Amino acid sequence: MPVAFPFSAIVAQEEMKLAILIAATDQSIGGVLVFGDRGTGKSTAIRALAALLPPMRVVDQCVYHCDPDAPDAGLCESCRTRRAKGQLKAHKAPVPVVDLPLGATEDRVIGALDLESALTRGEKAFEPGLLARAHRGFLYIDEVNLLEDHLVDALLDVAASGENVVEREGLSVRHPARFVLVGSGNPEEGELRPQLLDRFGLSVEVTTPKDLATRVRVVRLRDDFDRDPDEFIDKWKRKDAKVRTQLVKAKERLPQVEVPDAALERAAQLCLKLGTDGLRGELTLIRAARALAALEGDDQVTDSHLKRVAPPALRHRLRRNVLDDAGSTTRVMRAIEELFGA
Repeated sequence: MPVAFPFSAIVAQEEMKLAILIAATDQSIGGVLVFGDRGTGKSTAIRALAALLPPMRVVDQCVYHCDPDAPDAGLCESCRTRRAKGQLKAHKAPVPVVDLPLGATEDRVIGALDLESALTRGEKAFEPGLLARAHRGFLYIDEVNLLEDHLVDALLDVAASGENVVEREGLSVRHPARFVLVGSGNPEEGELRPQLLDRFGLSVEVTTPKDLATRVRVVRLRDDFDRDPDEFIDKWKRKDAKVRTQLVKAKERLPQVEVPDAALERAAQLCLKLGTDGLRGELTLIRAARALAALEGDDQVTDSHLKRVAPPALRHRLRRNVLDDAGSTTRVMRAIEELFGA
């Protein structure tokens, strides 16, 4: 298995790294969409996340790696039965980061009939798909804007309900499928369907560094890693460990972070000024600001947190304005300045 580039060694993409950490702190935010130039570290950052995440507790021999502390409604049928019999045991396992390839079939994604069991034993058994593997973890889609429509429809259904329902050849299976959706792509290769775009909590724009010193540093770090991955990882493991500790503490602190009424009003005012549709913008803005506060060790959400997370939380939710040809990021930053001041 190839080793991942250290998360803390990624430079020049701070907004992307922060968005990923925010989504990892609070999975209810809804994932991260990373759009930008080729070769800017989009997939590198996502794969680095897998090595950074602390292990989680999972039920022994559960193909969906259910949480042993979850209520019955959050368990699969097998785990509910074992809990009722007092036979639920657990161990620690890595948080899954699952790749969804563009050429994947619908059966591979949502699951299908286990043909081996059907042919050899005459039994109708379910073979879990990628959505089952991604439960409680991250589902990563590179070139998400090129994803086939039928897979987009399946993802939308599961993302909305947190449950995967499979009806195949007389089989009817339900299992939990709650994951953080992470997508990356190049906008030049096509736009994302609005329904799927709205499901991403945060949207990040990455660009190629424009200054010489940064470009040289990026190339040097990557070259050092390719020449001797083990030595490079050892050199950066302390910094990665600090980020991991920060993430663990943030998840523990998150329920205690307060959101004052003033912060709620600020979030609503900003969304009103920008004309975002629905209330998902406010919810995402507040959740992301709360996660950022938890990451930074603060007890409550302030204007500073809202200002920092507003661009990734809102830039992909704006309507096109024929009278304003400014980009979405510029429009968000302009609204922040008008509402919060410089």
